[in-house]
Parts: sequence; C-alpha cells; structure tokens
Amino acid sequence: MAVSSLPCKTVLAGAIAKSLLAEVTTDLQKLERVPRLHGYLANKDPAARMYADWSAKTCRENGFEFTLHEVEREDLEDEIRHANIDDSVDGMIVYYPVFDTRRDQTLQWTVSMYKDVEGLSPQLISNMYQNIRFLDPPLNTRKSILPCTPLAIIKILEYLHIYSSFLDYGKRLFGRRITVINRSEVVGRPLAALLANDGAEVYSVDITGVQHFSRGSGLKKQKHEVNDMEGWSLEQCLPISDVVISGVPNEGYKVPTHLIKEGAVCINFSSEKNFNPDVKERASIYVPAIGKVTIVILLRNLLRLAQNRPQANGAH
Repeated sequence: MAVSSLPCKTVLAGAIAKSLLAEVTTDLQKLERVPRLHGYLANKDPAARMYADWSAKTCRENGFEFTLHEVEREDLEDEIRHANIDDSVDGMIVYYPVFDTRRDQTLQWTVSMYKDVEGLSPQLISNMYQNIRFLDPPLNTRKSILPCTPLAIIKILEYLHIYSSFLDYGKRLFGRRITVINRSEVVGRPLAALLANDGAEVYSVDITGVQHFSRGSGLKKQKHEVNDMEGWSLEQCLPISDVVISGVPNEGYKVPTHLIKEGAVCINFSSEKNFNPDVKERASIYVPAIGKVTIVILLRNLLRLAQNRPQANGAH
C-alpha cells in the first residue's frame, strides 16, 4: 500500500486558542463595561473545582470579571433564579454534576437563555438543532449561543480550513464527510447536528450504532435530518471520512488506525487519548486535545451575551 506523501502535522489547541483570543480581545474593547461571569459550584468534585479555577484564571487574565459562588446544592436553583434577574450578571456557568441525576437537567433549564454561557438552556438547544442562528429574527442582531465544546471543535475546523470560505455561510462544509465518535447529548449529538447544518455528511457513531446526519442532496433542506444506518459500523464510516472526531471517555478505547482514510484530519476531544500514536502515519493533521480552545469559547460566549444585552447593542 502506498504511504501518504503528506507528513502529519500535529496542531496544538494553544495555537488555535491564541488566534481566537485575539478576536475576543478586540471585541471586548468595544463594550461599555467589562462582562461579568458568575460561576456556581455546589459539589466536591475535584474536576469541577479545577474547571472553576481555570475559568477564574482565564477570565481575569483576559479582562473579564469572574465571581465564584460556593453554595449548597439545595440552594442552587434559588441562586440561579436570583441571578437571572440581576442586571450585574452577564453570564452564568454551573459546574456539573450537582445531583448527578435528572435534577441537573432541571438546573440547566432554570438558567436564563440570555445569561447561559454554556448554551444548554432548552431554547438555545432547540435553535441549534433547528438551525436557527439568531434570537431575534428577522432583525438578526442577537446571536443564539452554542454549547462550548461543539463550537470549539467547529472553530478548530475553521482554523484548519476544513470549512471553505469560498462557499456561502451555512454551506461551508458541503462535500465533506465527517465521522463523530460518541453521540452524547452534551457534545457528540450537538456536534453532528452543527456540522450537518453547515453542509457536511456526518456519520455519528455510538455503541448503539451509526446515524447519518445530513441536509440532503444539494443541501435542499433548511436543517439536518437523521437516519439510522442499519448494519454500519466504523468499518464503513472511517475509510470514506475526511475528518474523524472522537470523544469516548474510556481509557481503553482507541480508534482503529488502519480504517482511517489516508490524509484525514483527526481530532480528539476526550480527556483520554482516543487515537493510537500510529495515527500520524495516516492522518494529515492531528489535534490531540481541545481544552484550551473550549475555555476561549466560554469567553467568546460571554462576550456574545454581553453584546446581546439591549444597552450593549442599542436595541432599546
């Protein structure tokens, strides 16, 4: 078998985050006041504590204000409701898990969509799946916030020029085939939807099987449709995919390198290493982690929320 003539380039999240941060810094200077993010920690989870500390450090280093509230979990819903109507709060982030049950979803639904920096409130999630990009049609001045991790992956693909700037907005992935491994409600499924809404043919792979996300032939549909691919597995998806994105939270899981198309772009969004070291023998570009990009997207979303405020954009 011929060896790919393309040497694999490893692209680190830090370099991508730096370019995004420059955009955020420029837009921040145009606001009348510094946006304020309020974090809510109601558990003893060390990972949540680390994320809270990371949020605080990133905010303060980049000119945003951050306040951490450590609260009892039974008091958290009331705290969120109070913040929803507090004009001094521009954005909120809750560090999950809180109850680690369905009650966590109730908390997500309690956060006002106008202050939801994570993009998890029901209307924002619905807008994402329906391919509705603004909160105020037909004026289209207030952007609908997207979940941080899926949006981080999209920004990485833009940085890598997988998105074609020659095509119209919303069609810039036309002709791309992408496999997303892990169909979680938090990252995998939203990501597949976003990629399909931007024109890609997406194969969403999970232990339950493969689903195909697409806007149809010639992108005739306004939003993506989902179809089960009976009998399909990675053996069918990977050899035809230009991009492979994996986020399986399992130390033992590895994407089978031999199935990856030569010259593919491979991105790992799991905290574990989903790709074997030999992925560099087949991939043209490999992104081993995305965390630093995700945290910049958090700032970018906070900036969008501040821009969406009536006094910030002159709507009232």
